[in-house]
Amino acid sequence: MLKEAEEFAEEDRKVKEKVDAQNKLETYIYNMKNTINDKLAEKIDSDDKKKIENALKEATEWLDDNQNAEKEDYDEKMKDLEDVCNPVIKKVYEKSGASSANSGDEEEEAYDEL
Repeated sequence: MLKEAEEFAEEDRKVKEKVDAQNKLETYIYNMKNTINDKLAEKIDSDDKKKIENALKEATEWLDDNQNAEKEDYDEKMKDLEDVCNPVIKKVYEKSGASSANSGDEEEEAYDEL
């Protein structure tokens, strides 16, 4: 009986890991859609936005077609999606960070003159 419990515990752990990986991917897709359509809509380049939208669409279709995928498959798809999205988002934040940093420098110079 203990052996059966251990077998079920291992099986339950694997199922939980799979579901967690699937949820992580679904959440990332949802959050990235919101990011590019709301938070960064005005700041993101149209070509970069299109690239992310295509990757998100492909990932969503993959999810629909692979409901019984393994944890490793979800992890791999997540990495593929991050490889497309992260450089674009990083570029946008660096560009907006540089813009706000430049604005701050100009304000400081104006006060120095007084």
